[in-house]
Amino acid sequence: MKLHPYISHKILDTETLRQRLQHWRAIGNRIVFTNGCFDILHLGHVELLAQCRTWGDYVIVGLNSDASVKRLKGETRPVNDQEARAAILAALSFVDAVVIFDEDTPLELIKITQPDILVKGGDYEPDQVVGADVVRQRGGEIRIVPLVKGLSTSNIISKTSAK
Repeated sequence: MKLHPYISHKILDTETLRQRLQHWRAIGNRIVFTNGCFDILHLGHVELLAQCRTWGDYVIVGLNSDASVKRLKGETRPVNDQEARAAILAALSFVDAVVIFDEDTPLELIKITQPDILVKGGDYEPDQVVGADVVRQRGGEIRIVPLVKGLSTSNIISKTSAK
């Protein structure tokens, strides 16, 4: 699938991410990182990502690969493949970069990114966030965004299956 350049230029491999990070940091920008499966994008996801933008100059999203989602969520997931999920995230104006990772956690990507702020949803406590130690070690912060009540991809799938 050929994506519009406005979208495709935001979907990065780790080497391109390193180059952009070097440039962004050289001019003093704050980097915000979050991650997830983002299988069926919903208002909770959008609220989390919009909040990320208010805390920094560049928002980087680590996106679980299809294989990673399957290991974490089961054989029926993801609903949308990684290319579609990455494109949808990259189309959001407040997302600056999307990087797909194949591991079960984003720890290696967090080590590469070295964000100033690491963000997760309200289903986490700050000390449970993977990579929190890496971020804090260099003076960064962990921030938690409250969940939008009743919204999750699993709930959406359950409602659709029940019909």
